Amino acid sequence: MIDFDERRLTDLDQLYSAVTDATAAVVKQQCDLGLDIVSDGEYSKISYATYVKERLTGYDGTERRTLSRGPEGDEFPDFDRGGSAIVAFPTNSGRVGLRDPQAVRRDVANLKGALPDSSQAAFMTAASPGVIDTFMPTTYYASDREYLTDLAQAMKDEYTAIVDAGFVLQVDCPDLAMSRISRFGQLTDAEFLNVVQMHIAVLADVLSDLPRDRLRLHLCWGNYEGPHNHDVPLQDIIGMVFEAPVGGISFEAANPRHAHEWQVFTRVAVPDDVTLLPGVIDTCTNYIEHPELVAQRLMRYAEVVGPDRIIGSTDCGFGTAVRTRRVAPSIAWAKLASLVEGARIASAMLG
Repeated sequence: MIDFDERRLTDLDQLYSAVTDATAAVVKQQCDLGLDIVSDGEYSKISYATYVKERLTGYDGTERRTLSRGPEGDEFPDFDRGGSAIVAFPTNSGRVGLRDPQAVRRDVANLKGALPDSSQAAFMTAASPGVIDTFMPTTYYASDREYLTDLAQAMKDEYTAIVDAGFVLQVDCPDLAMSRISRFGQLTDAEFLNVVQMHIAVLADVLSDLPRDRLRLHLCWGNYEGPHNHDVPLQDIIGMVFEAPVGGISFEAANPRHAHEWQVFTRVAVPDDVTLLPGVIDTCTNYIEHPELVAQRLMRYAEVVGPDRIIGSTDCGFGTAVRTRRVAPSIAWAKLASLVEGARIASAMLG
Protein backbone atom coordinates (compact mmCIF):
# COMPACT_ATOMS: atom_id res chain seq x y z
CA MET A 1 0.00 0.00 0.00
CA ILE A 2 2.83 2.41 0.80
CA ASP A 3 4.57 1.66 -2.51
CA PHE A 4 1.25 2.25 -4.27
CA ASP A 5 0.74 5.53 -2.43
CA GLU A 6 4.21 6.69 -3.44
CA ARG A 7 3.63 5.49 -7.02
CA ARG A 8 6.46 2.97 -6.91
CA LEU A 9 4.35 -0.16 -7.29
CA THR A 10 4.56 -1.74 -10.72
CA ASP A 11 2.52 -4.91 -10.14
CA LEU A 12 -0.96 -3.58 -9.42
CA ASP A 13 -2.49 -7.03 -9.81
CA GLN A 14 -0.49 -8.18 -6.80
CA LEU A 15 -1.97 -5.37 -4.72
CA TYR A 16 -5.51 -5.99 -5.97
CA SER A 17 -5.24 -9.68 -5.11
CA ALA A 18 -3.94 -8.92 -1.61
CA VAL A 19 -6.80 -6.48 -0.99
CA THR A 20 -9.36 -9.05 -2.14
CA ASP A 21 -7.94 -11.67 0.23
CA ALA A 22 -7.71 -9.22 3.15
CA THR A 23 -11.28 -8.04 2.61
CA ALA A 24 -12.56 -11.62 2.63
CA ALA A 25 -10.70 -12.34 5.87
CA VAL A 26 -11.87 -9.21 7.73
CA VAL A 27 -15.49 -9.67 6.67
CA LYS A 28 -15.46 -13.30 7.83
CA GLN A 29 -14.02 -12.27 11.19
CA GLN A 30 -16.74 -9.63 11.63
CA CYS A 31 -19.46 -12.13 10.76
CA ASP A 32 -18.00 -14.78 13.07
CA LEU A 33 -17.91 -12.22 15.87
CA GLY A 34 -21.62 -11.53 15.47
CA LEU A 35 -21.62 -8.01 14.06
CA ASP A 36 -24.93 -7.30 12.34
CA ILE A 37 -23.55 -4.75 9.87
CA VAL A 38 -20.09 -5.34 8.44
CA SER A 39 -17.67 -3.32 6.32
CA ASP A 40 -14.77 -4.03 3.97
CA GLY A 41 -12.22 -2.72 6.47
CA GLU A 42 -11.21 -0.01 3.99
CA TYR A 43 -8.30 -2.22 2.98
CA SER A 44 -7.97 -0.68 -0.47
CA LYS A 45 -7.30 2.78 0.99
CA ILE A 46 -4.01 4.25 2.21
CA SER A 47 -6.10 6.51 4.42
CA TYR A 48 -9.79 7.22 4.77
CA ALA A 49 -9.51 10.65 3.10
CA THR A 50 -6.41 10.82 0.90
CA TYR A 51 -7.12 7.60 -1.01
CA VAL A 52 -9.02 9.76 -3.51
CA LYS A 53 -5.84 11.25 -4.94
CA GLU A 54 -5.40 8.05 -6.97
CA ARG A 55 -9.04 8.10 -8.10
CA LEU A 56 -9.41 11.76 -9.04
CA THR A 57 -7.44 14.18 -11.18
CA GLY A 58 -5.77 17.31 -9.87
CA TYR A 59 -3.51 15.99 -7.11
CA ASP A 60 0.01 16.62 -8.32
CA GLY A 61 0.71 19.59 -6.07
CA THR A 62 3.43 19.84 -3.45
CA GLU A 63 3.00 18.20 -0.05
CA ARG A 64 0.90 20.37 2.22
CA ARG A 65 2.10 21.35 5.66
CA THR A 66 1.05 19.33 8.69
CA LEU A 67 -2.40 20.14 10.02
CA SER A 68 -2.34 22.66 12.83
CA ARG A 69 -2.30 21.44 16.43
CA GLY A 70 -4.38 24.50 17.25
CA PRO A 71 -4.81 25.68 20.82
CA GLU A 72 -4.06 22.18 22.12
CA GLY A 73 -0.43 22.61 21.05
CA ASP A 74 -0.16 26.01 22.68
CA GLU A 75 -1.83 24.98 25.92
CA PHE A 76 -0.03 21.65 26.27
CA PRO A 77 3.40 22.04 24.64
CA ASP A 78 4.57 18.70 26.03
CA PHE A 79 1.69 16.83 24.38
CA ASP A 80 2.80 14.62 21.50
CA ARG A 81 0.15 12.88 19.44
CA GLY A 82 2.69 10.51 17.90
CA GLY A 83 1.80 8.00 15.23
CA SER A 84 2.05 10.49 12.38
CA ALA A 85 0.79 9.16 9.09
CA ILE A 86 3.44 8.38 6.49
CA VAL A 87 1.02 8.80 3.62
CA ALA A 88 1.35 11.59 1.06
CA PHE A 89 -0.86 14.69 1.35
CA PRO A 90 -0.46 16.58 -1.94
CA THR A 91 -2.24 19.85 -2.50
CA ASN A 92 -4.82 20.13 -5.23
CA SER A 93 -3.12 21.84 -8.17
CA GLY A 94 -5.54 21.27 -11.05
CA ARG A 95 -9.18 20.77 -11.97
CA VAL A 96 -10.76 17.88 -10.10
CA GLY A 97 -12.41 15.14 -12.12
CA LEU A 98 -12.98 11.41 -12.06
CA ARG A 99 -9.87 9.49 -13.15
CA ASP A 100 -10.41 5.88 -12.05
CA PRO A 101 -14.08 4.87 -11.88
CA GLN A 102 -13.10 1.23 -11.56
CA ALA A 103 -11.47 1.60 -8.13
CA VAL A 104 -14.74 1.78 -6.17
CA ARG A 105 -16.18 -1.00 -8.33
CA ARG A 106 -13.28 -3.24 -7.33
CA ASP A 107 -14.10 -2.41 -3.70
CA VAL A 108 -17.76 -3.24 -4.27
CA ALA A 109 -16.89 -6.55 -5.92
CA ASN A 110 -14.53 -7.46 -3.07
CA LEU A 111 -17.16 -6.78 -0.42
CA LYS A 112 -19.89 -8.60 -2.32
CA GLY A 113 -17.61 -11.58 -2.79
CA ALA A 114 -16.74 -11.64 0.91
CA LEU A 115 -20.29 -11.62 2.27
CA PRO A 116 -21.65 -15.01 3.39
CA ASP A 117 -24.95 -14.38 1.60
CA SER A 118 -27.03 -11.61 0.08
CA SER A 119 -28.94 -11.01 3.31
CA GLN A 120 -25.87 -9.82 5.21
CA ALA A 121 -26.11 -6.06 5.88
CA ALA A 122 -22.99 -4.09 4.96
CA PHE A 123 -21.76 -0.54 4.56
CA MET A 124 -18.91 1.14 2.74
CA THR A 125 -17.25 4.44 3.54
CA ALA A 126 -16.32 7.32 1.25
CA ALA A 127 -14.65 10.66 1.91
CA SER A 128 -16.77 13.80 1.98
CA PRO A 129 -15.76 16.75 -0.17
CA GLY A 130 -15.02 18.69 3.01
CA VAL A 131 -12.61 16.19 4.51
CA ILE A 132 -10.73 15.92 1.21
CA ASP A 133 -10.41 19.71 1.22
CA THR A 134 -9.21 19.59 4.83
CA PHE A 135 -6.36 17.20 4.14
CA MET A 136 -5.56 18.23 0.58
CA PRO A 137 -6.40 21.94 0.17
CA THR A 138 -6.34 23.66 -3.19
CA THR A 139 -3.91 26.04 -4.83
CA TYR A 140 -5.89 25.89 -8.08
CA TYR A 141 -9.41 27.02 -7.27
CA ALA A 142 -10.28 30.61 -6.48
CA SER A 143 -12.47 29.63 -3.53
CA ASP A 144 -13.18 26.67 -1.28
CA ARG A 145 -16.77 26.66 -2.51
CA GLU A 146 -15.66 26.10 -6.11
CA TYR A 147 -13.25 23.36 -5.02
CA LEU A 148 -15.86 21.63 -2.87
CA THR A 149 -18.41 21.75 -5.68
CA ASP A 150 -16.09 20.08 -8.18
CA LEU A 151 -15.04 17.55 -5.54
CA ALA A 152 -18.65 16.66 -4.87
CA GLN A 153 -19.37 16.10 -8.55
CA ALA A 154 -16.25 13.98 -8.96
CA MET A 155 -17.11 11.87 -5.88
CA LYS A 156 -20.72 11.38 -6.92
CA ASP A 157 -19.85 8.36 -9.05
CA GLU A 158 -18.33 6.63 -6.01
CA TYR A 159 -21.28 7.50 -3.79
CA THR A 160 -23.72 6.23 -6.39
CA ALA A 161 -21.81 3.01 -7.08
CA ILE A 162 -21.88 2.05 -3.40
CA VAL A 163 -25.60 2.69 -3.06
CA ASP A 164 -26.41 0.97 -6.36
CA ALA A 165 -24.54 -2.10 -5.11
CA GLY A 166 -27.08 -2.41 -2.29
CA PHE A 167 -24.79 -1.20 0.48
CA VAL A 168 -25.25 1.66 2.91
CA LEU A 169 -22.95 4.56 2.08
CA GLN A 170 -21.20 6.18 5.04
CA VAL A 171 -19.88 9.60 4.09
CA ASP A 172 -17.01 10.45 6.41
CA CYS A 173 -17.31 14.11 7.49
CA PRO A 174 -14.70 14.98 10.16
CA ASP A 175 -14.54 18.40 8.51
CA LEU A 176 -17.75 19.31 10.33
CA ALA A 177 -16.07 19.08 13.75
CA MET A 178 -12.37 18.14 13.64
CA SER A 179 -11.43 20.98 11.31
CA ARG A 180 -12.45 23.55 13.94
CA ILE A 181 -9.11 22.86 15.61
CA SER A 182 -6.97 21.43 12.82
CA ARG A 183 -7.77 23.94 10.10
CA PHE A 184 -10.05 26.77 11.13
CA GLY A 185 -8.67 27.73 14.51
CA GLN A 186 -8.27 31.36 13.39
CA LEU A 187 -12.01 31.76 12.71
CA THR A 188 -14.57 32.96 15.17
CA ASP A 189 -17.23 30.50 16.25
CA ALA A 190 -19.76 32.17 13.97
CA GLU A 191 -17.39 32.07 11.00
CA PHE A 192 -16.68 28.38 11.55
CA LEU A 193 -20.38 27.56 11.71
CA ASN A 194 -20.76 29.30 8.36
CA VAL A 195 -18.09 26.97 6.98
CA VAL A 196 -19.97 23.96 8.38
CA GLN A 197 -23.17 25.21 6.74
CA MET A 198 -21.40 25.53 3.39
CA HIS A 199 -19.90 22.05 3.61
CA ILE A 200 -23.27 20.52 4.44
CA ALA A 201 -24.98 22.42 1.62
CA VAL A 202 -22.51 21.10 -0.96
CA LEU A 203 -22.85 17.57 0.40
CA ALA A 204 -26.63 17.78 0.49
CA ASP A 205 -26.73 18.83 -3.14
CA VAL A 206 -24.69 15.85 -4.35
CA LEU A 207 -26.60 13.33 -2.19
CA SER A 208 -30.06 14.69 -2.93
CA ASP A 209 -31.00 12.13 -5.59
CA LEU A 210 -29.80 9.09 -3.61
CA PRO A 211 -32.16 7.18 -1.28
CA ARG A 212 -31.95 8.69 2.20
CA ASP A 213 -32.30 5.35 3.97
CA ARG A 214 -29.11 4.11 2.25
CA LEU A 215 -27.02 7.04 3.48
CA ARG A 216 -25.36 7.87 6.76
CA LEU A 217 -22.97 10.59 7.85
CA HIS A 218 -20.00 10.10 10.17
CA LEU A 219 -19.20 13.02 12.47
CA CYS A 220 -15.79 13.11 14.16
CA TRP A 221 -13.63 15.43 16.25
CA GLY A 222 -10.40 13.73 15.20
CA ASN A 223 -9.65 10.09 15.95
CA TYR A 224 -6.68 10.61 18.24
CA GLU A 225 -5.99 10.36 21.95
CA GLY A 226 -5.53 13.93 23.10
CA PRO A 227 -6.99 16.76 25.19
CA HIS A 228 -9.87 17.69 22.85
CA ASN A 229 -10.76 20.44 25.31
CA HIS A 230 -11.22 22.95 22.48
CA ASP A 231 -13.52 20.77 20.35
CA VAL A 232 -16.64 22.42 19.00
CA PRO A 233 -19.58 21.21 21.13
CA LEU A 234 -22.02 18.81 19.49
CA GLN A 235 -24.83 21.14 20.52
CA ASP A 236 -23.45 23.85 18.22
CA ILE A 237 -23.44 21.80 15.03
CA ILE A 238 -25.99 19.01 15.36
CA GLY A 239 -28.86 21.10 14.02
CA MET A 240 -26.97 21.73 10.78
CA VAL A 241 -25.89 18.08 10.59
CA PHE A 242 -29.57 17.08 10.67
CA GLU A 243 -30.04 19.13 7.49
CA ALA A 244 -28.00 16.60 5.52
CA PRO A 245 -30.25 14.23 3.51
CA VAL A 246 -29.12 11.08 5.30
CA GLY A 247 -30.94 8.42 7.28
CA GLY A 248 -28.25 7.90 9.90
CA ILE A 249 -25.76 9.93 11.94
CA SER A 250 -22.65 8.18 13.29
CA PHE A 251 -20.77 10.11 15.98
CA GLU A 252 -18.24 9.79 18.78
CA ALA A 253 -20.01 9.08 22.05
CA ALA A 254 -17.61 6.90 24.04
CA ASN A 255 -14.45 8.95 24.45
CA PRO A 256 -14.23 10.95 27.69
CA ARG A 257 -14.57 14.34 26.00
CA HIS A 258 -17.87 13.64 24.28
CA ALA A 259 -19.53 10.80 26.22
CA HIS A 260 -21.68 13.29 28.15
CA GLU A 261 -23.22 14.68 24.98
CA TRP A 262 -25.95 12.04 24.85
CA GLN A 263 -27.87 14.68 26.79
CA VAL A 264 -27.88 16.88 23.68
CA PHE A 265 -30.47 14.57 22.14
CA THR A 266 -32.84 15.24 25.01
CA ARG A 267 -32.84 18.91 24.01
CA VAL A 268 -32.95 18.75 20.20
CA ALA A 269 -35.55 17.25 17.91
CA VAL A 270 -34.08 14.26 16.09
CA PRO A 271 -35.80 13.97 12.68
CA ASP A 272 -38.22 11.05 12.60
CA ASP A 273 -36.41 9.38 9.69
CA VAL A 274 -32.94 9.56 11.25
CA THR A 275 -31.25 6.67 13.07
CA LEU A 276 -28.50 7.44 15.58
CA LEU A 277 -25.28 5.43 15.54
CA PRO A 278 -23.49 6.46 18.74
CA GLY A 279 -19.98 5.23 19.27
CA VAL A 280 -20.20 3.07 22.38
CA ILE A 281 -16.63 1.79 22.24
CA ASP A 282 -13.58 4.03 21.97
CA THR A 283 -11.12 3.53 19.10
CA CYS A 284 -8.06 5.31 20.50
CA THR A 285 -7.20 3.39 23.68
CA ASN A 286 -6.52 -0.21 24.58
CA TYR A 287 -9.13 -0.33 27.32
CA ILE A 288 -11.77 -2.98 26.62
CA GLU A 289 -15.17 -1.59 27.53
CA HIS A 290 -17.28 -3.83 29.74
CA PRO A 291 -20.40 -5.11 27.94
CA GLU A 292 -22.54 -3.70 30.75
CA LEU A 293 -21.10 -0.23 30.08
CA VAL A 294 -21.86 -0.65 26.38
CA ALA A 295 -25.42 -1.61 27.27
CA GLN A 296 -25.80 1.40 29.57
CA ARG A 297 -24.60 3.74 26.82
CA LEU A 298 -27.04 2.25 24.32
CA MET A 299 -29.91 2.47 26.79
CA ARG A 300 -29.38 6.22 27.22
CA TYR A 301 -29.99 6.79 23.53
CA ALA A 302 -32.80 4.25 23.29
CA GLU A 303 -34.67 6.09 26.04
CA VAL A 304 -34.46 9.30 24.02
CA VAL A 305 -35.39 8.22 20.48
CA GLY A 306 -36.53 4.62 20.93
CA PRO A 307 -34.63 1.33 20.49
CA ASP A 308 -35.61 0.94 16.84
CA ARG A 309 -33.60 4.03 15.93
CA ILE A 310 -30.33 3.13 17.64
CA ILE A 311 -27.41 1.16 16.19
CA GLY A 312 -24.42 0.60 18.45
CA SER A 313 -21.22 1.63 16.71
CA THR A 314 -17.58 2.49 17.23
CA ASP A 315 -16.39 6.04 17.82
CA CYS A 316 -14.40 5.95 14.59
CA GLY A 317 -12.09 3.54 12.77
CA PHE A 318 -9.37 1.59 14.53
CA GLY A 319 -6.89 2.44 11.78
CA THR A 320 -7.66 5.52 9.70
CA ALA A 321 -4.39 5.34 7.72
CA VAL A 322 -1.69 2.76 7.08
CA ARG A 323 0.64 2.38 10.10
CA THR A 324 -1.21 4.79 12.36
CA ARG A 325 -3.25 2.43 14.53
CA ARG A 326 -2.73 2.76 18.27
CA VAL A 327 -5.00 -0.07 19.38
CA ALA A 328 -3.55 -3.59 19.18
CA PRO A 329 -5.49 -5.61 16.58
CA SER A 330 -6.34 -8.37 19.05
CA ILE A 331 -7.70 -5.77 21.48
CA ALA A 332 -9.69 -4.08 18.71
CA TRP A 333 -11.46 -7.39 18.07
CA ALA A 334 -12.05 -7.84 21.80
CA LYS A 335 -13.59 -4.37 21.96
CA LEU A 336 -15.87 -5.25 19.05
CA ALA A 337 -16.88 -8.44 20.85
CA SER A 338 -17.81 -6.30 23.85
CA LEU A 339 -19.91 -4.14 21.52
CA VAL A 340 -21.79 -7.22 20.31
CA GLU A 341 -22.41 -8.50 23.82
CA GLY A 342 -23.41 -5.10 25.13
CA ALA A 343 -25.96 -4.71 22.34
CA ARG A 344 -27.41 -8.11 23.22
CA ILE A 345 -27.73 -7.08 26.86
CA ALA A 346 -29.44 -3.80 25.94
CA SER A 347 -31.79 -5.56 23.51
CA ALA A 348 -32.79 -8.06 26.21
CA MET A 349 -33.43 -5.26 28.69
CA LEU A 350 -35.66 -3.51 26.17
CA GLY A 351 -37.60 -6.68 25.47
